[in-house]
Amino acid sequence: MKLDLARAVAVALGIALTIALLCGVVPGLTDASGRTFGLFRLNAYQNLLHTVSALWAFSAAYVSRSAAIFFLRMFGTLYFLDGLMGLAIGSGYLDLGVLIYGVLNVPLWFKFLTSLPHLVLGGTAALAGFMSKRTS
Repeated sequence: MKLDLARAVAVALGIALTIALLCGVVPGLTDASGRTFGLFRLNAYQNLLHTVSALWAFSAAYVSRSAAIFFLRMFGTLYFLDGLMGLAIGSGYLDLGVLIYGVLNVPLWFKFLTSLPHLVLGGTAALAGFMSKRTS
């Protein structure tokens, strides 16, 4: 396996998503109210999303450059748009938060901090994916 930029970014995202998963399941990484870093209350569904996303990232990087680019474009777009939605209304769609909680009346700084992981991961993935040529 040749580790080009697209594959390397997919592996890095797989690692980041694995860390997000561990933050949701390792005891002691949450505060008294069950929030990771005082912001995120991760549940079993979100942990499953992180697991599936990490497995997708790792497997795409392993399979081919083309698979890695497809992953980066799809994952990046979905995660970045979810982050933008969270920034705008405080809820996202990937975790069904918009359906469960609707529009949240929380301060903008809180929306920003809780959306930041999806904006950064999604933006990085989309940028790497759409700037990569789907050859070889």
